[in-house]
Amino acid sequence: MIMKINNKNNPVIVERSNALSGSIDTPSDKSISHRALILGSLCIGETKIHNLLLSEDITSTICALEQFGASINMGEEQNITNIYGIGIGGLLQPSKKIYLGNSGTSVRLLIGLMSSCDVCVEFEGDESLSKRPMGRVLDPLKEIGLEILSNEKENLPLKLKGTALPVPINHKLVVPSAQIKSALMLAALNIRGRSTIIETIKTRDHTEKLFEYFGADIQTSLNDLGQKEIMISGQKKLSPREIDIPGDPSSAAFFIVAGLISKGSKLRIKNVMINPTRSLFIDYLISMGAKIDFLDKYSKCGEEVVDIDVTASELKGVTTSLNDAPSIIDEFLILSVAAAYAKGESKFCGVSELKVKESDRLEAIINMLTASGVKCETKDDDLIIYGNGEVPGGSDIKSNYDHRVAMSALILGLGSKSQIRIDDVSPIATSFPNFMEIYHKVGGNFHSG
Repeated sequence: MIMKINNKNNPVIVERSNALSGSIDTPSDKSISHRALILGSLCIGETKIHNLLLSEDITSTICALEQFGASINMGEEQNITNIYGIGIGGLLQPSKKIYLGNSGTSVRLLIGLMSSCDVCVEFEGDESLSKRPMGRVLDPLKEIGLEILSNEKENLPLKLKGTALPVPINHKLVVPSAQIKSALMLAALNIRGRSTIIETIKTRDHTEKLFEYFGADIQTSLNDLGQKEIMISGQKKLSPREIDIPGDPSSAAFFIVAGLISKGSKLRIKNVMINPTRSLFIDYLISMGAKIDFLDKYSKCGEEVVDIDVTASELKGVTTSLNDAPSIIDEFLILSVAAAYAKGESKFCGVSELKVKESDRLEAIINMLTASGVKCETKDDDLIIYGNGEVPGGSDIKSNYDHRVAMSALILGLGSKSQIRIDDVSPIATSFPNFMEIYHKVGGNFHSG
């Protein structure tokens, strides 16, 4: 039975904290967890996943895949998940509506998956997800035969009809989005013939790596314009695999910044994936003066992973590249916290995509910083933050049902002169279920608000 997850209205007040210390195990990567579940469900045989992220968003994907016919067993010991798949094109007709909570990744990837299969699906989400735009993923999929049966709406709830005779994809991505790219790639798996997807600006490449890992017929190359071309020949069987999910750099980012801005702090953060399309924010932090030391390096499912030491640092302002915006889109919120504690002007370029995340994150940054006494403004498609090395605080911040807003506000309050109140931290469970436990363990000072 699929349980709808209600926002729990869990307010907290953050007081200025002393130096942070301790060792943190980074939670498993959410992006890879979603994709490993989906690809494992398309294999015939058993796929075994170690250290799957056990969050609300991932639960939404599991429930949906079970409705499509996959058998997914969550092992209580050693965090092992066993998947018995249905094969390429083997999706069953769901018996009821598929509810996906707050997970934009789930809905966009699953729309791609079902678009090239002969099934009719009704997708629903919570209030926040129902406001997020789906047209950018629906439009290219309509070209292969996907039908919208819900009055041409482009927001959830959506009723969609996949096609039994999908046309091969030949699409150049207009919006640099790993979710749209991945949706098209998943659709291509069940399309006879070769599909080509052209990426003009680099985005995270976990889907490409996992396609290769599971044995899909995929080739990637650069064309004469330096653009990435992804070619997929569909209707080839995937091979079940055993996979260990690496740590999520986007989750690690919060405690990396926490260690940097809290005077006297030293944190060890373990199991951080450093895929270049995901860990670029670390390079920007180092350019701001962050003391970040890389320790042991190892590999999980083709991804490089490291343990790092973070030491409190005096930060300076930074300017990010427009072309890097897609690779740090999930970190702009926490980078804005680092910029607030830095000395000097920081300029984040190409931030408009923040407006269509779980909430309007650009507005959230401006509201959070302005209310906390930090000057910031937007100019064209850029965000400028004027840091002076300290944050007055004394603010009341709304999370807007967005996990990253809530976590960023909690980190902002660690060094603020006056307390910061966050209206609801319950959305954090969608991506980082034990965040508050770790926050307390390393020395974060908070109480119920």
